[in-house]
Order: sequence, then C-alpha cells, then structure tokens
Amino acid sequence: MSEIAPETVAQRLERGDDDFTLVDIRQGTDFEEWHVPSSENVDVYEELKDDPDAAAEVLSDLPEDGEIVTVCGAGVLAADAADLLRDQGYDAKTLEDGMNGWARVHRHAELETDLEGELIQVARPGTGCLSHVLISEGEGAVFEPSQYTEEYEAILAEYDADLSGIFDTHAHADHVSGGQKLAESQEAPYHLHPADDDGIGATHVEDGEVLEVGAVEIEVIHTPGHSPGSVTYALEEEALLTGDTLFHNSVGRVELGVDAGLEETNVEDNAETLYESLERLRNRSGDPLVLPAHDPGSPQPPVVARLSEVKEQNKAFGQDRKTLVAALAGDIPDQPANFERIKLANVGTEEISEEEADELELGPNRCAAE
Repeated sequence: MSEIAPETVAQRLERGDDDFTLVDIRQGTDFEEWHVPSSENVDVYEELKDDPDAAAEVLSDLPEDGEIVTVCGAGVLAADAADLLRDQGYDAKTLEDGMNGWARVHRHAELETDLEGELIQVARPGTGCLSHVLISEGEGAVFEPSQYTEEYEAILAEYDADLSGIFDTHAHADHVSGGQKLAESQEAPYHLHPADDDGIGATHVEDGEVLEVGAVEIEVIHTPGHSPGSVTYALEEEALLTGDTLFHNSVGRVELGVDAGLEETNVEDNAETLYESLERLRNRSGDPLVLPAHDPGSPQPPVVARLSEVKEQNKAFGQDRKTLVAALAGDIPDQPANFERIKLANVGTEEISEEEADELELGPNRCAAE
C-alpha cells in the first residue's frame, strides 16, 4: 500500500502545489461536513464495499495527469480505491489514516506584534483549532494546547525557551485539552478559571489578575457566557486571546454547558451574560489582534484580525442586547460531536484514554454560533 503522510499533504497545500488531486471517496454528507481543503468528492464508498468493479468504472473518469491522493475516514477504503486506480495506470496514493490523520496535523507561524517577544500561532487545519505560544526572555507560555503536546514542546525547543505556564480560556467542548498533560511533562502550572474546574486541580485565574511571562504582562478578563469560566487573556494592548467568546465572524455558543448538565443556568441567561462579556471586549483600548481558539474553516496560520476589523465585519458583535440574546437562544446549530464527554473530560469530571481522546475529536468544529 502506497501512503502519503498528512503532514506532507499539508505542506504541499500550503505551498500551493497543483500537481496532485485529493479525491475523497466518502459519502457526500460526510464530505460536506468535514474534508481536506481543495479535495473533490467522488462518492464510491458503497461501491468499494459491495461492487469494486462499479467503483473502478467511476474512478476511471478521473484525470490521468498528476498524482491522485485518495481520502476516507481512516484510510482503509481509500487504500482500496488507490489500488483500483493503480491497476488502471494512475499514480495513486492514500492519505495515511485518512481524516483521522488529517485531524492531527499542526501548522505554525509567527504573528506580527510589538510585544517584547514572539507570539506563534499553531493551527490544526483538520479541526479548526487555534492555539498560541508566547516566547519572551527565555520563558514560554502555551495557550489552548491540543492533546498533541509534542507540537508545543518542539516550538519551545526551537526558541530555546522554558515553559512557565499553560493557559486555557475555558474547558473546551470540541477538543481535548493538552493543558494537564503538558503541565505534568514540563512541571509548569496549568491556568484555568475556577468556574470551569471540577476536579482538574488547575492553578486558578481571576478577573483582573495580571501574570508575567518574561517581559510580557498577561491580564485575565473574565468573559463568561459560552462557559462560566471563560476568560480572555490580554497580552498588553497587542492581542486578545478570546477563546470561544469572540470569533472573527461570530460569537460563542451559549447552550453547550447547559446541555452537558454542567450548568444550572439556562440558555437565555447565558446569552445575557455573553452580551455583557462582549461589551467588555468591545470597549478595550487600542486595536489589538483578536485571536480566538477556533476558526470554522481549515485554518492555515496566520489567522488574525484587529479588533476594529472584527467590529466592522462581525454582525453578532455589533448587535444590541435584545437581538443578540434572541438569536443565541432561539437558533441553535448542530452540536459538536461528542461534546458532552469532551467537556466533562476537560473540567475534570470524567477520565478518558488517549485512544478515546483521538476518536472523540473527529469531525467538524462547531463552537461558534451561526
């Protein structure tokens, strides 16, 4: 079986290579929900299982020039498709581990700021997750780490920095945090608001608290609504790490914690609370970068926007209280896959294995209100 690593595909897409074609053989509904950018859907999923000859006939219509990379959920049926294509003379490979492998890809890039140090954005194109690493005077801080903590350890090593703290804006509902794992391996404190800690034993942060990493001050702004313990971390006047409170084109959902049985409030009260939190961010001085924890697409860093740009382009961010509350409480989009168990794991209520964590994260990101 001839395979190509997800990281290699990510690098080729980033370079803009056009000498290969990504062919996703899954059913159309699965493709529409979640797929590798630039891929095309050729739905031969059932045929590959039941009638390989019919699948081969459909696949024979693909262009013969250039390399073809087949994609499915875990790489199994896509490997069968690649075999059929090679039998017909195509140069065909399979995306290793399929969409499961794509979900593990991380890409990173430095952001332009006036901080006394470097701010690196880490993106996961397969899940829409964004995290950040701050480096200043030989110290490092990691914000919103994924469960694949080796990605952040490699960045710290690249910049020759010692980890002084890990920060989550809240207990996420769509990805398993690597905060605890990274804290244990690096012997550094894991920071989380107490309202989102139900057994984690994190180092708690409070509204108005100011921490330092090297020469950079980090201010804690309590911005609940999406989650009771949601905070925004202000890196001086240069950046606002807003978690799932504020996105570039949307705002956070308000029902996930209620539906997971973790909150005694209701959706309407959470929407009111979120409105107040958004007002706090709207009134911040300067024009900092707004750096959320997620992007609904397949992000390639840098994914950035200034606060002034977000005010201009984000309709929800500019709505009055009554309109926003009605919209958030009345039009609930599809929920993230497995969000209850992920949320429970991230607050410390439930333990999951690394294998379970991989499986729970698969699927599109849905933490923004639509």
